[in-house]
Amino acid sequence: MTPYFVGAHVSAAGGVHNAPLNAARIGATAFALFTKNQRRWAAKPLDADTVARFRDNCQKHGFSAQQILPHDSYLINLGHPEPEARAKSQAAFLDEMQRCQQLGLCYLNLHPGSHLRKISEAQCIELIADSINQALRQTEGVTAVLENTAGQGSNLGYSFEQLAQIIAQVEDRSRVGVCLDTCHLYAAGYALNTAAECAAVFAEFERIVGFDYLCGMHLNDSKAALGTRLDRHHSLGQGEIGWPLFRYLMQDARFRGVPLVLETIDDTLWPEEIRTLQQFAAGQD
Repeated sequence: MTPYFVGAHVSAAGGVHNAPLNAARIGATAFALFTKNQRRWAAKPLDADTVARFRDNCQKHGFSAQQILPHDSYLINLGHPEPEARAKSQAAFLDEMQRCQQLGLCYLNLHPGSHLRKISEAQCIELIADSINQALRQTEGVTAVLENTAGQGSNLGYSFEQLAQIIAQVEDRSRVGVCLDTCHLYAAGYALNTAAECAAVFAEFERIVGFDYLCGMHLNDSKAALGTRLDRHHSLGQGEIGWPLFRYLMQDARFRGVPLVLETIDDTLWPEEIRTLQQFAAGQD
């Protein structure tokens, strides 16, 4: 039976080869990382030694590419309404896709984009899909993984319908997927406080997007209330969502085999949160 892969977004300080070591220390069977500084446009290329050490450390600690969900830079906006700024984002995204390809990774998680209230949502969605198409044409083996957003400001991707609209305009739909962030779902208005609510939300996801596109999840509780459109992560069980959602996820086979990644605010709790989730998977409350 395919296992549940549970981990956290760990530090890659000192080089990406340190990320799998940091994940192993907290008992993770999945992890996320930034392959470059997420708050800078430029980064020096990955050297052969770093790539080899990353691959060796992943192999040593049992992390396959399917258990790793790298995240792109927060600066990137593939739907930017201004051509020059969008081209800068497209170049940065392509660079990150190529870095993932070098490292032997199969996913790159991205925030879809923002219209900045200068163009329509439909126009922005078209630009996002076009930007993804450009990057896919120039790379191999790496899937662009759209993360749902909380809907703050002019960010798109906060509804299943918007994610489906982007996917529909991607030319190679075998290389596009979705990462569902539980905090973002809740902030965007998807109720997840009970098992029944969870069942309804994921039935809607299946109907509109489809579980075939699910490539990973970010497991976060929410400081903000339902539907507030505020992206405020909290530790599991300490926010507005509560434990029932996370118990539900770990007892539903549809969430097996993809990286389930904590981005909760207190990293000292990550080993405990991972153990609790694994206990849920084992049927222990």
